[in-house]
Amino acid sequence: MVTDNKSLVSIVLPAYNEEAIIEDSIGRIIDYVKSKESVFSSEVLVINDGSTDKTGDLADSLARNNAIIRVIHHPVNMNLGRALQTGFKNARGTIIVVLDIDLSYSVDHIEKLVMKQIETDADIVIASPYTRNGKVTGVPFKRAIMSRIVNRFMRFASQERYHTFTSMVRAYKSDFIKNLNLKTIDYEINPEIIYKAIVLRAKIVEIPGHLDWSFQNKAGKKRTSAIRIRRGFFSGLMSGFIFRPYIFFFILGIFSFLLALYMITWIFINTFNVMPEILVDSSYFDARFSLAVAEVYKKSPHAFIVGGITLLLSIQILGLSFISLQSKRYFEELFHINSQIIKKI
Repeated sequence: MVTDNKSLVSIVLPAYNEEAIIEDSIGRIIDYVKSKESVFSSEVLVINDGSTDKTGDLADSLARNNAIIRVIHHPVNMNLGRALQTGFKNARGTIIVVLDIDLSYSVDHIEKLVMKQIETDADIVIASPYTRNGKVTGVPFKRAIMSRIVNRFMRFASQERYHTFTSMVRAYKSDFIKNLNLKTIDYEINPEIIYKAIVLRAKIVEIPGHLDWSFQNKAGKKRTSAIRIRRGFFSGLMSGFIFRPYIFFFILGIFSFLLALYMITWIFINTFNVMPEILVDSSYFDARFSLAVAEVYKKSPHAFIVGGITLLLSIQILGLSFISLQSKRYFEELFHINSQIIKKI
């Protein structure tokens, strides 16, 4: 597909201690975008995020030999979120494509993302290995399972149709992402972008992606910046709370309430079973009932303690659920209004 007025595509590459792969990866990207010059023009923006190895020097050397490469250096490591925000701020293109510098998503995803953005005028296009026709190859079993769990959890929490929330490989409409007020400094920035895009009723599209670690596995290259699996897993789970925090309070509150209801029901059943054995001069129900309750308490005080505490806890947790729901609605309305104001300035 050839566009009459070629779009300028900014390819953003966050990099931290990538000296083992940076020359090869950027070389492959340059070769690819040059082959697509009839489709779109490109710039490659490398964000050296405070690397302590030769990443910055190698990137500068590549930039001196190729005019479409620009390098921006962070003086210290500021993490992925800040690196992406730096890339968004400095990108000159009308479309911004973010790639992982290890090219675990191959370079041909660039054109697929760009063409889908142009075709649909989407604010965000996500390369998703978990959508229909998506594919995962060569990813270690533990990492692959954790990634699927986190993304399914986020899909459940958000109640949206999207399959991949954590993938960094996306195309953005430049005006949209530059005006999106982002706060996260680490890996959670990717689900944060999706969440805030949903709040703003942005158009989000997924295309099938191929997450492929075959090249890295065959080459045997060890990356000092490899994401720690456990950290990524738990941060991903925590990110799920930003979509609908009240659901989790509600589920926990209902569970606690059912446990309390079970204990209270047990107390009442045993009380009524004991009542016929209670000998009391008064014929009033409340007198016999009170003595029966006292008898049950004498035999099983733990049931009263656990039931009472659990009931109070469930009420408090359900209260937090409604408070978080209200707070979320306030936040989304204020965020939406603020974004519209900024857009008009």
